[in-house]
Amino acid sequence: MSPRMGLDLPAILQAATEIADQQGLENVSLAGLANKLDVRSPSLYNHVNGLPGLRKKMAVYGIGLLTADMRHAAVGRSGDEALRAIARAYVSFVRKHPGLYEATLRAPEADDEDHRRESEALVALVVRVLDVYEYQGEDVYYVVRCFRSMLHGFASLEQQGGFGMPLGLDDTLELLIDAFLAGMRVLKQQRVSGLTKPDAWSERAGDTR
Repeated sequence: MSPRMGLDLPAILQAATEIADQQGLENVSLAGLANKLDVRSPSLYNHVNGLPGLRKKMAVYGIGLLTADMRHAAVGRSGDEALRAIARAYVSFVRKHPGLYEATLRAPEADDEDHRRESEALVALVVRVLDVYEYQGEDVYYVVRCFRSMLHGFASLEQQGGFGMPLGLDDTLELLIDAFLAGMRVLKQQRVSGLTKPDAWSERAGDTR
């Protein structure tokens, strides 16, 4: 069966994203997608390898959009200002695309080159923003992981309605970023003192003297 005229992967991903964002990623199905696009389900197999293949394509698509948003936010900024900007862009992306964001969370499979490439581009962007803090070797990747964990935790709690107190969500996010930046400065001081590895950070954190 030849692909339908006008039906291409970008159109499929856009439609799948709309379903995911409005109804949840778990409600994205080939039948529902075909109905939205007004095609027969077999037509989709010309572009994606079933539902698992669609999920993989959505992950690549979503990471690419997230990276583009964060890169745009960082333009003309550096240091704390750049880190704040990409943090806000991350949370803004989740607010705009909650379903698509969920598709991006799983780590790339070993043989998924497109997913790995997009993930590496996102990490590389954050690493460049962190250059000013002068982390050495693998230390910077621990910081990237902490940065992602912080933002994912906030964004996920927000999406699940986990913040019940009548406090400003954006104000909360800014305080969270402030705390992260303060921690970065402490780690920099520790590094100057010779504590350069994550195990050393753990030892200092566990020292109650």
